[in-house]
Amino acid sequence: MTTVAAFVGLGANLGDPVAQVTQAMADLAALDATRVVRSSSLYRTAPIGHAAQPEFVNAVVLLDTGLPPRRLLDALLDIERAAGRERSFPNAPRRLDLDLLLYGEQRIDAPGLVVPHPRMHERAFVLAPLAEIAPNAVVPGHGRAAELLRAVGDQEVRAIERT
Repeated sequence: MTTVAAFVGLGANLGDPVAQVTQAMADLAALDATRVVRSSSLYRTAPIGHAAQPEFVNAVVLLDTGLPPRRLLDALLDIERAAGRERSFPNAPRRLDLDLLLYGEQRIDAPGLVVPHPRMHERAFVLAPLAEIAPNAVVPGHGRAAELLRAVGDQEVRAIERT
């Protein structure tokens, strides 16, 4: 079976965000034809867009997957739904958000599926955990994760101490 390196962004700010992101990492590891290669630390980040909400907990996971992009996205949406995700309005508070950030070196622009994830190159809450586990990961059309992170250094991202 041919596999692809795929990066998934995780975030939550309702309920118990640390527990929900940690559970989602375990759920990703349980996907068919998929294994977790590396997981970032957890990070606390300020909300973007709708600012009147709690801080987020964010992370990035590197998967080695045999799932095609649409099936992987569908699996991510299933994990979100199982965690109680509701989509009330853009940038709303959420129990869990899973984003397919990168799928190999592919560029995909299909209804409901855009890879690389739009605006990921502008967001420290994605770039900090991505650069932690894969500093040389390339965001097609934008550059390497570590270089992109330096460009958004004014966005506050704090690693959560592991206990």
